Amino acid sequence: MKKIIVIGAGIGGLSAGIYGRLAGYEVDIYEKNPVAGGQCMGWNRKGHHIDNCIHWLTGTREGGALHKVWETLGAIGPTTGYADCDAFYTGLYNGERATLWKDLDRTEQELLELSPADEEEIRRLIEHVRYACSSVIPADKPMDMMGIRDYISMGKEMADMPKVMKAYGKVSLQEVAERFHHPLLRMMLGEYMPKEYTAYSFLVSYATMASGNGEVPIGGSLAMSNRIVERFTGLGGRLHLNAPVKRVLLEGKNAAGIELESGECCSADYVVSAVDTSELFTRLVGRERMDSVWKQPYDNTEQYPVQSGFQLAFSADKEAYSERGTLLFQCEPFFIGERSAAYLSLKSYEYEPDFAPEGKLILQANLSQSDQDYLYWKGLSREEYQKKKAETANAVKERIIAEFPDLAGHLELLDCWTPLTYERYCNAYHGAYMGFITRPDVKPFRPKGELKGIRNLYIAGQWIMAPGGLPIAAISGKFAIQRILKKEGKDIRI
Repeated sequence: MKKIIVIGAGIGGLSAGIYGRLAGYEVDIYEKNPVAGGQCMGWNRKGHHIDNCIHWLTGTREGGALHKVWETLGAIGPTTGYADCDAFYTGLYNGERATLWKDLDRTEQELLELSPADEEEIRRLIEHVRYACSSVIPADKPMDMMGIRDYISMGKEMADMPKVMKAYGKVSLQEVAERFHHPLLRMMLGEYMPKEYTAYSFLVSYATMASGNGEVPIGGSLAMSNRIVERFTGLGGRLHLNAPVKRVLLEGKNAAGIELESGECCSADYVVSAVDTSELFTRLVGRERMDSVWKQPYDNTEQYPVQSGFQLAFSADKEAYSERGTLLFQCEPFFIGERSAAYLSLKSYEYEPDFAPEGKLILQANLSQSDQDYLYWKGLSREEYQKKKAETANAVKERIIAEFPDLAGHLELLDCWTPLTYERYCNAYHGAYMGFITRPDVKPFRPKGELKGIRNLYIAGQWIMAPGGLPIAAISGKFAIQRILKKEGKDIRI
C-alpha cells in the first residue's frame, strides 16, 4: 500500500487524509499544534466557549456535490442540528434598522418601505441575489480535469449566474453602496465586507444563506473539526499532533518525505502540503520553488489583498441583551492601530446555550483587518502590542454599551485576538482567514494544486481557489487525492 504524508491537520489536510484512506492509501497527517482543525477552531475562557470560524457553512443544502463532501468528511450528517437563524444580518443607523432576511420577499418589502427613493436599486439587488442562489462551488473534481460534459452540467446548474456576473462582476462593493441614497443601505452594503471586494461576492454570500445552503451547525467550529478527526482516525488514518514539520525532503524532482523539527525523517510516496502556502514557500520547500503563478499575488499585495480581523469575545447577561443574530452599526470613531473605525459588527450566540453559563450569552465583535493592519501589529514590541490590544478592546466595549445601554455593568471581555494570533497559531499569511480578495480590476488567482518541478507534491488548503475559507479547504483535500489517482492512472471518483 502506497503512503501519503499530509502536512497540516486543518480542514484541507483532514480532507486529504480522509479521501486518501477512501482511495486505499496509507495516510499520516502531521500537525504542529496540540489539536487538529486549523482555523476551524474554538477555545474556552472563564467557563465560556469562543467560536472562531463558522458564521455559516456553505454546502448544507442536500443534493449538491459540496454537501456530499461535507457528509464524506463526517462534518455534517442526518443528525446534524442547525441554528434557528432567519437573517443574514441587521443594520442599525440613527435609530433606523433594516434586515437582510433569508426570506428575500420580506427583505425587499422592508427595504422598499425604508427607502422608496432606492426602489430601482433595491429591486435590482434582490433580483440578482435570487439569481445568485444558483451559484455552486465545483466539488466533483478540479476544473482542469473537467470535460465538456462537466462544463455543460455545471452551466445548467448555474444558469442564472451569468446575469449576476454581468451586473455585479466588474464593480466593487463600495461602488454598489454608493448607488443607494439612504445612509443605512449604503452602510449595510459598504461596511459589512471589505469595500474592495467584487460586489458579486456579497450577493453570493447572501444568496447562500437565503437558499438554505449556508446553515450554521450547532456545536460550532471545534465540534465540527472533531467530527472530521474522528472520521479520519476511524478510517485507519494516523494523526500526529505536536509534530511540526521542518521541511520537505527533496530528491531531485521527487518529494521523498518530510523532516520533523525533532529531526525525525519520514518517507512517503506522495506528500500533500495542507499548510498555508506562504509557509510552504518560505520554509518547507523554499521560495525558489515558487513559480510565476504563485509569485503574482505574493509580490503584488495591493492587487491581491487579504482579509483578517481584530476580534473580541464578551460575556453578556441575557436579561440585558435581547437582539439576535449579527448586527452592523455605526459608532463613534476610534483608532485601531493607525486606522480609524466607525462601524462595528456584533454577533450573538444566543442559539448556543452550552457556550455560556446559565443566564449568560456570548457576543463577538469583528473589525476587518488588512495587510497594512497586519504590518502595524507586527511592528509593535510585545509590550506595545498588549497595550494597544487592551486600548482597542476597551474602545470597542465602550461603543457596544453606547449602542446598547442596558449592557452597562453586564458585559465582560473574555478574549481578543488579532492577525498575529492567526499567524502564530496557523502560520497564516498576514493573519488571513480567507484567500486573496477578489477585486473587479484584477485577474482572479487560480493556481493548480501542483508544484512545478516536483512530481509527487500536491497542495491543499484555502489558497487554491477564491474566495478561500472552509468549503475551498474541504474540496482541495479531495482534489489533491484525485490528482494522485490520475497520476497513477486510476479512477478519480471517490
